[in-house]
Amino acid sequence: MKVSHEVPRCLLTAQREFNDYLYCLPHLLDKDEEYKKFFIEASFNGDYIVMDNSLHELGEAYDHQRLLHWVNELQPDEFIVPDVWMDKSKTLVNAKFWKQYKYPEKTTIVAVVQGQSLPEAIECYSILKDLGYKKIAFSYGADWYANLVPNENKDLAKALGRIYTIGFLRKNNIISSTDRIHLLGCSVPQEFGWYKNASYIESIDTSNPIMASIEGLKYTEQGLTFKPKANMNDSYNIDFENIDYKIILHNTQMFRKINGLAYIQNIPGTN
Repeated sequence: MKVSHEVPRCLLTAQREFNDYLYCLPHLLDKDEEYKKFFIEASFNGDYIVMDNSLHELGEAYDHQRLLHWVNELQPDEFIVPDVWMDKSKTLVNAKFWKQYKYPEKTTIVAVVQGQSLPEAIECYSILKDLGYKKIAFSYGADWYANLVPNENKDLAKALGRIYTIGFLRKNNIISSTDRIHLLGCSVPQEFGWYKNASYIESIDTSNPIMASIEGLKYTEQGLTFKPKANMNDSYNIDFENIDYKIILHNTQMFRKINGLAYIQNIPGTN
């Protein structure tokens, strides 16, 4: 599994020390000149880039025309087409609509499973495959996840609910061993260790270790039992002086350790 942790502006360049690929939020390309310059140069230099649609940050997918502009300008390796939070029908309408466009040759378009229950998620995933999507993503925070594996700790319940959902789909061959899955975000960082033998899960993106670091929280060997309150919307402009970079390095390496993922070697300050 390849991992990327979204970062505030002050860590744009530093993220190459701990990320396997770059994760781009397209609304920031229009909002922030430094961010735009970084990703244009990264594209030119051949960095692997996954471009999101900014649903999580904006509450709805970013502007249609600007997404089209940036997917052609940046030519990301992957582009997550617009989805609608916990709405299966509208997400499927979007997924079908975005299949009409011609994309850069290197770009894989990725669709997101949405719905309000396990049966809706099953239907959504199946239809996305029928539409021809070669890679499909599962978000982390759907309310109904917590109903599948009830727990007093709602963050843990949501993590367990996504584990259950993906396991159920795989057991019933709705997800095949050759499918390609991306996991969007997490409630608790130790969730991903439960997918250790799931070769169909290709990639993860989560800002969890970065947001925990901004709050001064250090991962333990068990991870965390709650989701940090800090988020990218509020933390994007934080000054580097207000971040303990040693905690950033600790958390990003510990994220890999607790989930049985390959370490990034020779990171300064982690020996």
